[in-house]
Order: sequence, then structure tokens, then C-alpha cells
Amino acid sequence: MRLFLVPLLLLGWPLAEIAGFVLVGRAVGLWGTLGLVIGTAILGGLLMRSQGMHLLRQISQESREGRMPGRALIDGAMIVVAGVLLLLPGFLTDIIGILLFIPGIRSLIWSAIGKRIVVVSSGKGGFTARHRSAKPRAEALGPVFDLDEQEFQRRPSSPSPWTPPDEKDC
Repeated sequence: MRLFLVPLLLLGWPLAEIAGFVLVGRAVGLWGTLGLVIGTAILGGLLMRSQGMHLLRQISQESREGRMPGRALIDGAMIVVAGVLLLLPGFLTDIIGILLFIPGIRSLIWSAIGKRIVVVSSGKGGFTARHRSAKPRAEALGPVFDLDEQEFQRRPSSPSPWTPPDEKDC
């Protein structure tokens, strides 16, 4: 049933956008319609910049306090999607993009998907988000042994054909 929705969405969405252009064009005229499309693209860029900077500060603050900035990262992803939707020409994408900029709407989306997403720190200042049911990378690779430099030394038992010969071997 879901596979049927993809072609329907791919065909229906552009037709709905064209119908929106026709309806708005009849109501406000050609120049008004073009002004709205260009205005929403500019608005999307400005909103993405201002809210993106706010979220970067929030992520930085949560990281300094030792908390995982899961919600802030998802909010940032939704703001990027909202900005891209506002940059695309079309009134339906603009409506969805504007809705994603509203913090209350993002909170509703977070409450729906937040239980299924886990944000994991890479330990090097980076974060990744994955589905809660996905296995962590360490579990997927098998047991992990964390050794210090003093606990591990590599001593080849036999010379490798890929290592260059020592000068005294020649």
C-alpha cells in the first residue's frame, strides 16, 4: 500500500503546486505571485540563518554542560528542511516550510519521532542520529577492546612481504 503512495505523491505534488500557482495568480496577478515566491525564498534564507545560529549556540551550550543535544540536532535538521522547502518554488512547500519554523510544530514532530531516535556522540565532537532499533556500531562489529599504547605493541612474527627490507638485510 505504501509503495502505491510514492508515485501518487510524485505525480500529485507538482500538480498541486501548479494548481496553487494558478489560484494565487488569479487572485493577486502575475507580479504578485512572483513576488510571493521570491519573498518566501528570501524569508527562508533569513529564517534559516537566524534560527540556525540560535541552534548552534544551544547545541554548544548543551555539549559544554555534558548533555546530549538530541532535540537541538533534530530541530536543526527540521530548520534546514524548512529553509530548503521555502527556497523551492511552490506554495505547498512554502506552507510546510513555514510550519516547520514554528517551535510548537517542531515540538509536536519531536514528540512523535523522539522516542525512536537516539543521538550518539562520536567522542570527537561529532554526533550522529540513528533509529532506536539499529544496533550500535560496536555491537555490529563484535567485541571492542580499548587498549592504551603501553598495553599494545605490534611485533611481526615473520617479515611481511609488504614491508621494505632493512638496510642490514641487503
